[in-house]
Amino acid sequence: MPDATLLNQVKDFANRPNPYPIYARLRENPVSRQDDGTEEGTWVAATHGTIASLLQDPRVSSETLPPADRPRTGNPLTDLIVKPLKDWMMDRHRVFIFRDPPDHDALRSAVMHQFSRERVQAMRARSDQLVADLLDEKCGAREIDAVDDLAYPLPVTVICELFGVPREDEPKFHGWATQLATALEPDSLSDPEIRAENSRTFDAIGGYMADLIKDKRKHPGDDMLSGLANHATPAGVKMGDYDLIATSILMLVAGHETTVNLITNGLLTLLRHPDELERLRQDPLRAPRLIEELLRYEPPVQFRTRRTLSAIDIAGVTIPEGADLVLLLAAGNRDGAVFPDPDRFDPDRAGLRHLGFGGSLHYCVGAPLARFEAEAALTALARRLKAPRLIEDPPPYRSGAALRGPEHLRVAIDGIA
Repeated sequence: MPDATLLNQVKDFANRPNPYPIYARLRENPVSRQDDGTEEGTWVAATHGTIASLLQDPRVSSETLPPADRPRTGNPLTDLIVKPLKDWMMDRHRVFIFRDPPDHDALRSAVMHQFSRERVQAMRARSDQLVADLLDEKCGAREIDAVDDLAYPLPVTVICELFGVPREDEPKFHGWATQLATALEPDSLSDPEIRAENSRTFDAIGGYMADLIKDKRKHPGDDMLSGLANHATPAGVKMGDYDLIATSILMLVAGHETTVNLITNGLLTLLRHPDELERLRQDPLRAPRLIEELLRYEPPVQFRTRRTLSAIDIAGVTIPEGADLVLLLAAGNRDGAVFPDPDRFDPDRAGLRHLGFGGSLHYCVGAPLARFEAEAALTALARRLKAPRLIEDPPPYRSGAALRGPEHLRVAIDGIA
């Protein structure tokens, strides 16, 4: 019988520095029912094959969020009329990663039309310059925090510029994004305090985005939000205001939260593998293959949640209809049936089929952006940091198990070239 406590161990903060031994135990049963305190439990897919299959199965739904339930204010008029209306609007206009076809497909197509190759590639040189500027600011320092000094400010600046968010407003997104990222953690969905705070945060950022969208319609620019607000796709898809607000929030939050982890996990891995750090310093062209291996070895998104629309027979078990499901992407990425010597960091692997960006309909929209931001950051760090060494190993981690990465990464250096 599989150990039904393993998912709880994954979520236990004490195991945040190294959940991989727990993932290995979960892989012993490709699909298992885990105890979550309810009679139904949560089903976990932990092998590469089962995860890949379920990602493509139309019987698996991404609509996992519970009905909206904003906190009551004590004002009878607000609680009886305004609150139900706002809850209904939120339920009807979820961000598209929590929606199924055909709504998901229509919204994603609108984003992809504006998230054009040309627009994204234009940010590549900008990323290189931002990294250079951020490191220049630390010249003379003998210690850096890779999170605060680079891994956070780089992607938040890139995504804000891509969306046309005024530079002076960028700091507002730090707290908003950190809070809303908790929506990806399974336990937060049943925690009334977290849900109430997420509702308040969503209203705050939603109000900001509504005002910004109005401005983009009056004064459109050459940015992604202006394009979404003012133009339809060739197929005639154009978002209404509520879907546009939700999509903008998703892109701004997801557009930097995951990339922060990718960059920080990447530097941590390189500092633990100094031979690879030196190889990158000597040959920056290794960066793309190194980043693909990082997405397998230390992915920024460890798992995603789903729900079954009907019973599914897979790997010798039957997942019942209406079951909560966790696709443990990081466990699948270390499946020895697919990746020889899976716990070894090896950027020279061939035929890498990692799950670092998910897969199928919900493959990460921002994958190209994340890749070249990480490339810009890691190549510059390898080239410019003099004698870098970890001050703490393991470093302190952020609270989330789904979005996993260090909260801070302090690195001692002899200077910056």
